[in-house]
Amino acid sequence: MTARAHDHVWRNWSGLEQAVPRQVETPASVAAVVDAVRRAREDGTTVKMAGTGHSFTAIAAPEHTLLRPDALSGVLAVDREAMTVTARAGTPLKDLNLALERLGLSLHNMGDIAEQTLAGATSTGTHGTGGTAAGLAAQLAGLELVTGTGEVLRASATEHPDVFDVARVGLGALGILTSLTFHVEPLFVVEAHEQPMTWERALGSYDEMVAAAHHVDMYWFPHTDRLLVKQNVRTDLEPGEQRPPSRLASWWEDELVSNSVFGGLCRVGSRVPALVPRLNRLAGRALSERRYSDLAHRVFVTPRRVRFREMEYAVPREVGLDVLRECRRVIDASDWRIAFPVEVRTARADDVPLSTAHGRDSLYLAFHVPADTDHRPFFGGLEPLLREAGGRPHWGKVHTRTAADLAPAYERFDDVLAMRERLDPDRVFANAHLRRVLGD
Repeated sequence: MTARAHDHVWRNWSGLEQAVPRQVETPASVAAVVDAVRRAREDGTTVKMAGTGHSFTAIAAPEHTLLRPDALSGVLAVDREAMTVTARAGTPLKDLNLALERLGLSLHNMGDIAEQTLAGATSTGTHGTGGTAAGLAAQLAGLELVTGTGEVLRASATEHPDVFDVARVGLGALGILTSLTFHVEPLFVVEAHEQPMTWERALGSYDEMVAAAHHVDMYWFPHTDRLLVKQNVRTDLEPGEQRPPSRLASWWEDELVSNSVFGGLCRVGSRVPALVPRLNRLAGRALSERRYSDLAHRVFVTPRRVRFREMEYAVPREVGLDVLRECRRVIDASDWRIAFPVEVRTARADDVPLSTAHGRDSLYLAFHVPADTDHRPFFGGLEPLLREAGGRPHWGKVHTRTAADLAPAYERFDDVLAMRERLDPDRVFANAHLRRVLGD
């Protein structure tokens, strides 16, 4: 289905980026995607398949033709012998999680937001924390994409393995993903333990917690000495035996406190920045301990109603806590007033060339500001420190890096550029953001 886009404006979720495409289409088949790509190539224009806009950058911003993913959704195949599931690339992660639950299956790991399409989440290196694989791309068994010449390629470890190797995190620069095949496992139950900790206790016991729990996530409240620490451990409970929070407790913690009240505090802090340290101390003292167990995706994923802007860097695991301490020193010495917690996660090394965890265990540091706040002083003040520590920016989150200084951070950056030249020689999938991070 094709529509003119005279007054259509594409915006990302945070509202930080927008674009006005010349044409909007909603392809309902791989053939329709091929047709759109071939027309763009013949006309010398560009085409982008945008997801739900949960990237904080303009990585998916269309310059000419915008393809909507809505009609490319749903599970295509289940292979219980190989333990893989194939779904259309426009499927929201939250829908895949529910479909897998009905099948008695689960992904191994995921991030805490599930609104993204599968294509958008994998292409930008979306990840969770801990486990044997943190990133979604590292859990892929295969993929199908339409190249810049209109060719449909199916790739896996045995079919076009060189394409599969690179395209797992392809930034949307190598082709339009039309389906993805994930390694899955039987549905499992996770026990969650959430508790407040002091700065010294949390950092002093961090390595011990990471060794003891399968997934550890920490949130430090700037201008305070308080953190919320989440430790998730896989259990032997069968699905149906879990003990989730009551509806009232879930509403109180996840909706009222974490969204409604927190959103209100952010609005107050935005209007009166001087109150932010006091509000953070109040929030830190209000933290309480709780334990519960539930299906994996219900534990990993949390509702995010408060809009924000985010910068996240992956630094080498062995220096990660020292980098966090240095970030705190810089924040404490500044006049910034930071209302959002700083999130701390880990990932084991993987073999995906453009993964932020490629070839090294990593510690992720994520920094946030409310969506209506100018992020540049805060993010810009910390980014040089993170870069000098060997940090790699999350591909879907705010950063100022360019191809020239990203290339040294990735051993196989040239392999990615060579694959881009092969699969999209005419730069049908290019936009300003990709020109900045990959070159022309």
